[in-house]
Amino acid sequence: MLTLGDVSFHAASVPTVDTSLYNLSPAQAAFFKTQTGIDNDEELKRHILEVQAKAYKAKDIVAPYPCIHGFGFLRLNLSNFPVYKHILQLGRERPDAVLLDIGCCCTSNHHFGVDTRKAAADGFPAKNIIASDVVNEFLQLSHELFKTTPASYPGCLLPGDAFDPEFLSIVAPSDDISPAPAIDLSSLKSLNPLHGRISAINAIAFLHLFNEEKQLHVARALAGLLSAQPGSVICGFDTGAHEKGMVTANLSGVEYQSFAHSPETWSSLWDGEVFKKGTVKVETELVEIPVFDRRHLMMRWSVTRL
Repeated sequence: MLTLGDVSFHAASVPTVDTSLYNLSPAQAAFFKTQTGIDNDEELKRHILEVQAKAYKAKDIVAPYPCIHGFGFLRLNLSNFPVYKHILQLGRERPDAVLLDIGCCCTSNHHFGVDTRKAAADGFPAKNIIASDVVNEFLQLSHELFKTTPASYPGCLLPGDAFDPEFLSIVAPSDDISPAPAIDLSSLKSLNPLHGRISAINAIAFLHLFNEEKQLHVARALAGLLSAQPGSVICGFDTGAHEKGMVTANLSGVEYQSFAHSPETWSSLWDGEVFKKGTVKVETELVEIPVFDRRHLMMRWSVTRL
């Protein structure tokens, strides 16, 4: 048995790369062709398979990430969420709005900061976007996947551990609604200088990697980063349940066990425990998604400052 965060999994062996699972939707193909400059389908496939192989063998990885094995890292998740248009609006209309993608590489479906690249392509200022992950090698593979360099893509790639207080400490949610001055994200060594300054946080498929206690820890840490200005938002997409507790899922032939909240417990955690009751709007939706030949229960959620 190995672990990924606090998720335990059982497998006779780590699944090997299966190129037959590669299958881009028309929207994905158009996006990656535009971003990489590779117009030929076979050349694009070859390029993505090369990056996938490197990610699967990354030296810091001790677990078979289902999203790498099953090409989930190519999904355009955030842009399909109802809250996405609001996030883009914040980028257009709020001066110096910052978008943080937390756990952008270690998590289930947004390896290599794909969601933030899509947001930048759709108009959120790239210089105000942070993609952060504990695995620095994945962050660097983001440049390889998108054929960019730090000079050609000004977004901030910030390695760090969300449980290290030197990188991300827990502070009380801000109540200062005044606009924050601009900050040079390229100079960041941690997220702590951004307490109370981030307009939108994408935490898709991040919190479900952890047990109940650590999920609360991360929620409090993210709440401390969020701007108090009305409309500031945290969103995610995690394993869900009708009643909170341990759940089991089989992905890529590997059995995973993890802790999941219900919509009711998730809402009460954010509205009343993390934030003062009545200061945020919590929206949740349980959805079944196909994962190979199985159905997996997920919870789409957002927490918006009022």
